[in-house]
Amino acid sequence: MNPLKVRLSILNFIEFAVWGAYLTSLGNFLASNGLASQIGWFYAVQGIVSLFMPSLVGIIADRWIPAQRMLSLCHLLAGLFMASAGIYCLGASQIEFTPLFVLYTCSVAFYMPTLGLSNSVAFNALTKSGIDTVTAFPPIRVFGTVGFICAMLFVNFAGPEGARYQSTYMQLFVSAVISFVMTAYALTMPACPTSKGRNDENDMLEALGLRAFKLFKQRKMAMFFIFSMLLGVSLQITNGYANPYITSFKDIPEFASAWAARNANALISLSQISETLCILLIPFFLKRFGIKGVMLMSMIAWVGRFGFFGAGDPELTGGLWMFVLSCIVYGIAFDFFNVSGGLYVDKMTTPDIRSSAQGLFMIMTNGLGATIGTLSAMAVVNHFVDPAASPELQLEGWRTCWYIFAAYAAVVALLFALLFHDSEPRPDSRSIKKAEASPAVADEI
Repeated sequence: MNPLKVRLSILNFIEFAVWGAYLTSLGNFLASNGLASQIGWFYAVQGIVSLFMPSLVGIIADRWIPAQRMLSLCHLLAGLFMASAGIYCLGASQIEFTPLFVLYTCSVAFYMPTLGLSNSVAFNALTKSGIDTVTAFPPIRVFGTVGFICAMLFVNFAGPEGARYQSTYMQLFVSAVISFVMTAYALTMPACPTSKGRNDENDMLEALGLRAFKLFKQRKMAMFFIFSMLLGVSLQITNGYANPYITSFKDIPEFASAWAARNANALISLSQISETLCILLIPFFLKRFGIKGVMLMSMIAWVGRFGFFGAGDPELTGGLWMFVLSCIVYGIAFDFFNVSGGLYVDKMTTPDIRSSAQGLFMIMTNGLGATIGTLSAMAVVNHFVDPAASPELQLEGWRTCWYIFAAYAAVVALLFALLFHDSEPRPDSRSIKKAEASPAVADEI
């Protein structure tokens, strides 16, 4: 294997292991410590900080600090705040929402931009080496999913019986340690260029990274970003609520001994295993069906993701197969959108705004979309799932929630099929400048 691809594979492994240490298990930890009704805020804040942090950091990486150094700095700060959150939980007799939430928020504020930065670092290195990103990046990105899975399984099985890391603050320390590893490793990546503008008005806009937002003047890109936001609504719902939902089955006598109910993180890791296979299919599907076909497949897969969760149960001889099927389609739901979307943004933008454009993609998906989706999901779950009710009634409420989420995904898929078109060629630098000068021209690009 090409040495550069090996280095970038390791980069992706570490990048997503940081997230996998807590993303799917944090809800279980919060529910175990009396914060079940606040789960949504911990996932929504990832979206809130993504409204501005990826764009801001992307601008800095485009203009002043090389992306690989910015990636290192962000992981250092994210790790310090996550470790501080773990230290707070370690010393607290009763974990309170406010101090934990503040420290956690500071950590994810610096972590979320690294998702786009790691893409920029990889795309830059591949492009400089003359390697096609559409063909080469998906197999590299697979190792990010492998890292996520390894971290998930580690926190699921590490720790004594009854106090696995997936239900304790130890998952926060695991994430922090991996962030510190990335702090050092990012500095070994190939140098990324910065672009210094001149002093006229257009170059000042470029220096501030605002040209990426002018992609909205192109009808095609505007529709792409809008539907990215609508699809982003679905991104964090299962991350926040799948683990507490599956774990809740152990309070129902007929499911109390089910392995899946006691090892929710391990079951959910099948979703990421599915990702590793689906990522490898992206180059073929992108070239065969284009971005519209790939994103539409993702949206339909989200319908299945939520619907199968609602219909399934953890019993091996019962509905476990539906949980497994939900995990299998997740690979299509997540990767066909996230990875293909990142590649599409890379292909449709010029190098001088590439990091900013990746930041804008993050704003629309993990920012606006995920924030709206997580807060809406929290309202739905808190309405239909009453903690004071019997486990059986809570289960009925959970099922209703999953069917509501599936219906939303179906509506978005239908609208996307009717409204989005992708027949135009990639714009070059000259067409982008024309778009900035004339809205009429922008509509034709």
